[in-house]
Amino acid sequence: MAKVLCVLYDDPTDGYPTTYARDGLPAIDHYPGGQTAPTPEAVDFTPGHLLGSVSGELGLRGFLEKAGHTLVVTSDKDGDGCVFDRELADADVVISQPFWPAYLTPERIAAAPNLKLAITVGIGSDHVDLEAAAAHRVTVAEVTYSNSISVAEHAVMMTLSLVRNYLPSHQVVLDGGWNIADCVARSYDVEGMHVGTVAAGRIGLAVLRRLAPFDVKLHYTDRHRLSEDIERELGLVWHESTADMVPHCDVVTVNAPLHPETEGLFGDDLLATMKRGAYLINTARARIVDRDAVDRALRSGRLAGYAGDVWYPQPAPADHPWRTMPHHGMTPHISGSSLSAQARYAAGTREILEDWLAGRPIRDAYLIVDGGGLAGTGAHSYSVGK
Repeated sequence: MAKVLCVLYDDPTDGYPTTYARDGLPAIDHYPGGQTAPTPEAVDFTPGHLLGSVSGELGLRGFLEKAGHTLVVTSDKDGDGCVFDRELADADVVISQPFWPAYLTPERIAAAPNLKLAITVGIGSDHVDLEAAAAHRVTVAEVTYSNSISVAEHAVMMTLSLVRNYLPSHQVVLDGGWNIADCVARSYDVEGMHVGTVAAGRIGLAVLRRLAPFDVKLHYTDRHRLSEDIERELGLVWHESTADMVPHCDVVTVNAPLHPETEGLFGDDLLATMKRGAYLINTARARIVDRDAVDRALRSGRLAGYAGDVWYPQPAPADHPWRTMPHHGMTPHISGSSLSAQARYAAGTREILEDWLAGRPIRDAYLIVDGGGLAGTGAHSYSVGK
């Protein structure tokens, strides 16, 4: 029998919900490009309910305990003596979310001799040391595509919010004010702007498709160039590198995985080449940008706005400079954890567990590390040694 250790974020401050704003979810059975949505044998949850917090348990307890397995769920993942470290010692499976990551460092992996499988609830497995996982023959899997569109929608929302100065204008209303000039002094139209994405995979391409109807001029850079048909359809301009692309753009959105080629990419030098008054949107990973360089660029006016959904570490400390820098639209890593996305990534987590527990192959699209090396989606998205 297996011990499954699941790390989820805390319940709402006023308690686990007893009612919800909507009665159900649209049915999504496949993603753009044809990949089918998760296909577990069954689910023990109601789609549209809060599954990603501790009490939601991803709907896994009944399934696992009925089969004789042990499920431990906690939000306590950091600091000496945390529940995660205590329970990890004899865990066979670790389940964690990018939004509330249980960092599987080489030291933690070495201290978990029974560990065979690490599941990312959603996409983006950089909180796992992939090299150490490969060395210890730990399979790393994630629920690919389950929340890609959720993140893309969030990136588009952030783009519009910054360019139109929405958040400060909404605050004027909350404060009882009505000074229109204060609201529009930093408000522009997206129409006609040049918008570029760093990486055009599932999320980046979805962002481009959703922005195209705004009559913007679209740019992208990616290690894997898109087909001529897609470039023609969306009127895309391809650039060989991020450095080549960003001087042309009014808005840059980052949709790349974190690996050695992207870590620290947006520092003082690269930011200095961007148009004065450009906007930077980052729903990918915080360490792709230099924390303090972004703060400086906003204060100097090099950037007109920065919106991000990702921080390092997570959760971010109260004194993190991104909480107080000017002209920002930060959120606490919620883009991929909408109730819609939770139904898909919970179902995908169960599908992965069903296959692994039954000794069946895990979907290739879900694999990041397997058999001692990068595999499946991991071989496409990550660099060796990260």
